[in-house]
Amino acid sequence: MAPTKNVRAISQEAFDELVKENMDDLGMDPAEALEDAIQTLTLQGVDLSGIVKCVPGEGGGVEDHPAMQCLDKLNQLSSDSKHQFDAQDSVQIMEILNNLSELCCANNGDSGNAAIVVKNGGIELVCSICPKIPTESRQSLVSCLKTMASLLTDVQSSETFRASGGPKIVVGILSDGIQDVDILNSGFAVVAAAATGNEVVKQSFMELGIDELILQVLSGQTQGSVPSLYDAIRVLLTSDDNRVVASEVYGYARRFAKIGIARDLVESLHGGLSSPSLVSASIALKAIAVNDEICKSIADAGGIDALLKCVDDSGEQRNKTVARACCSLLSKLAGSDSNKSVIVEKGGMDRLIKLSARFSDDPSVLQEVMAIISVLCLRSPDNATRAIEAGAGELAIQAMQKFPAAQQMQRSSCLMIRNLVVRNPENRTLLLNNGIDKFIRKAKENHEGCKDAATDALRDLGVDNYNS
Repeated sequence: MAPTKNVRAISQEAFDELVKENMDDLGMDPAEALEDAIQTLTLQGVDLSGIVKCVPGEGGGVEDHPAMQCLDKLNQLSSDSKHQFDAQDSVQIMEILNNLSELCCANNGDSGNAAIVVKNGGIELVCSICPKIPTESRQSLVSCLKTMASLLTDVQSSETFRASGGPKIVVGILSDGIQDVDILNSGFAVVAAAATGNEVVKQSFMELGIDELILQVLSGQTQGSVPSLYDAIRVLLTSDDNRVVASEVYGYARRFAKIGIARDLVESLHGGLSSPSLVSASIALKAIAVNDEICKSIADAGGIDALLKCVDDSGEQRNKTVARACCSLLSKLAGSDSNKSVIVEKGGMDRLIKLSARFSDDPSVLQEVMAIISVLCLRSPDNATRAIEAGAGELAIQAMQKFPAAQQMQRSSCLMIRNLVVRNPENRTLLLNNGIDKFIRKAKENHEGCKDAATDALRDLGVDNYNS
């Protein structure tokens, strides 16, 4: 693991001393002294997150900060109770934790509260409190988990969580509360927050059998009622820790598929647009579908049939969120050659073009449709012929003309065009006769992210000066 980048830090005491020096030695008034200290340290590259920015010794000081007051109360209650809280303590704990969680919530106006709490030992404190809360005090446990999730905002905080035994504590609470939707939802929110960007935390959860817990929830009566479960799956299977050279998440995905998590997620697809977890399950399944075998197993479980039905229904009901999610997963499954044939044989090309017509004013949906068609046509001239017959050429021309500023859609169109023509000279002639090259050149000129894809498309179209 690569070393973490060094960032200059400062203690609360040192910050307060600098403010005091500005007042005592330089004669600044309190407000000016505080502002000067903040500006000076910021210019020096000092990280001020977690610092209570106030004038020491005045009303509104560190000890009066609402988050610090919550920590002080929690510390007092925790030190008074050596083993387990009684019912009265649990109620007090719940009230304080709810207040702290609200203060630290990401959508709270003062987003610096979480950093202040973390810097002052909040994660360690909450991790020490959770095991003291009796199992029957479920609302207090939920409050503890919610607070924990609100504090896990970066890798540094998740490392503190890991060092404090957080993964084991959370898995224990989840195991004991496997029938409680609120505990499950709060607990898996902690899993998702803690594992984000942290390979070691992912490994800790996997070693504790989080995959078996996920399967248990998916197989039980609570399926679809735990939104954070799907976030946890996605995060655990995402290679997002830039400190590691090689991630283990692909092995985890194979493990998820092997024990049956992929199969159970497909059940959410069969529920169609009436399933509250359709979009989340699609995103989670995409994270699991890391190889040909898993993609085929999802198809064998009826995944392609369900997705194509959802594609049709999302168009009829104008649900672009479902359309994008299902198209994205279908594109991933189409990476398997056998699945390509299944999708095309079930009228996939026509259904996708129909969807694009229904969302002709939404480039975000169009780019997903183009992405699937591009995958379906890869190394398959027969599919490229079918795509043109279905209207993929007209889709590319109309979309590129209508949305010149939509960079990702323009790029997806260039990639699709390349796969439509690279082995099909007749498609080349058809598209060139309709002036596709001028739209590709415009995309290349307007968008840096389109240059390579546009150049490749022009080359495979056989035009002159494709590299200019």
